[in-house]
Amino acid sequence: MDVMNHSARELASLIRRRKISPVEAVQGALDRIEARRELNAFITVTADQALAAARVAEAAVMAGAELPPLHGVPYSVKDLTATAGVRTTMGSAIYENFVPKEDAIAVARAKAAGAILIGKTTTPEFGHKPVAVAPIFGRTLHPIDPRFTPGASSSGAAVAVAAGMGPLALGTDGGGSIRIPSSCCGIVGLKPTLGMVPHLQAPDLFSVNSFVGPMARDVADTALLFDAIRGFDRRDPYGLGAEAQGRPVPLSLAGLKVAWLPSAGNPVDPEVLAATRAAVRAMEGEGAIVEEIRLDFVSLERHFLVLLQSLLAARIGDNLERFGQRIDPTLVEAVLKGRQHSAIALHEAGFAKTRCFAELQALFERYDVLVSPTVSAPPLSIDVDVSGEIEIAGVPAGTVRGAWYPYTYPMNLTGHPALSMPCGKSSLGLPIGLQLAGRWYDDRYLLGIAALLEARIG
Repeated sequence: MDVMNHSARELASLIRRRKISPVEAVQGALDRIEARRELNAFITVTADQALAAARVAEAAVMAGAELPPLHGVPYSVKDLTATAGVRTTMGSAIYENFVPKEDAIAVARAKAAGAILIGKTTTPEFGHKPVAVAPIFGRTLHPIDPRFTPGASSSGAAVAVAAGMGPLALGTDGGGSIRIPSSCCGIVGLKPTLGMVPHLQAPDLFSVNSFVGPMARDVADTALLFDAIRGFDRRDPYGLGAEAQGRPVPLSLAGLKVAWLPSAGNPVDPEVLAATRAAVRAMEGEGAIVEEIRLDFVSLERHFLVLLQSLLAARIGDNLERFGQRIDPTLVEAVLKGRQHSAIALHEAGFAKTRCFAELQALFERYDVLVSPTVSAPPLSIDVDVSGEIEIAGVPAGTVRGAWYPYTYPMNLTGHPALSMPCGKSSLGLPIGLQLAGRWYDDRYLLGIAALLEARIG
């Protein structure tokens, strides 16, 4: 059996029992990266550093040392997240040669848990769009069918996990950037509760919409990495909540109160609707109490764009003249639009966030979990125009954000945890994802629901 077909849990156990060495595990991941180079999942592969770390890990195993939970398990990190001594490009020429001096907190914690970094995965520049292309690395391909996008902005992370280039990945999610590619590639990805995984790279820690989270091929591995990276850090203004336990992991789906949201004001592809509805019916079959609801998330798009474009303008706008043609035209467009937003529009976006938060808080007083499609259609064409409008099932549907993933970005605005898990495939064999969202600090509770559902529909 190919070593990379093992889950992270299996690899950790086999390493602990000296059935597989950390060197074999890391080399297996590096070999798979090389074998699937056409997918273009990595910007930087840290082969020498990874093998050196694997040899140290192997020595610890042979010495009978006490081993941390992910000892010797290879993993990747999206290239928006800082890695000490390893370049972190943000997918941009602006940071093409930037090498951080310190690890991001999630990276440091994964390392402390024994995981071994094998490389930095692809992302569009500054994670600004939901398709996998950037000037400095080109295009990342879908692991099943290159005619379709693997989603973004944690594109390389999702492709790496789906294609067996290591069982675990750290992604980031600023509007669905973990969940969208997880749905497109048929893996599991969690956007944690605000503050649950400290993210100190954000330039404004009091208005954070971007999150670091785990990605894996199944729920249990996702939970394993989440447990390694979660927890309080006093430098994070929202970090105190990371000590909150949330509700206990459920033992069954019986009695679970489910709010089922097939549409958030957007058209839905019939195949997506059928697959996600079947998953909800499976929950009902296990005793869950399901009620279909209506929410309008599409109208939040304009406020989300004000926040995103203003942030990009403030963060990188000064670089437009210097880097010119080396910046993605869609990023330039976003920055120019960001410069046009007024302070009033920015505050109005904050008011909209507050209203959405209050609406979801009220919803979670009545229901245990909010269930929806992750995206409203299977993976879009590789050549989709992210600045234009799309069709869903042959019908004009509106903008990419408002029509394809209105389910995801509201959870970034409000801080609620949300995950995507596979729930079926389209007639073309492309993955379809189901999103579960819950109360603040119920990350483990959501993972528990997902594990129970995965056992039922997997």
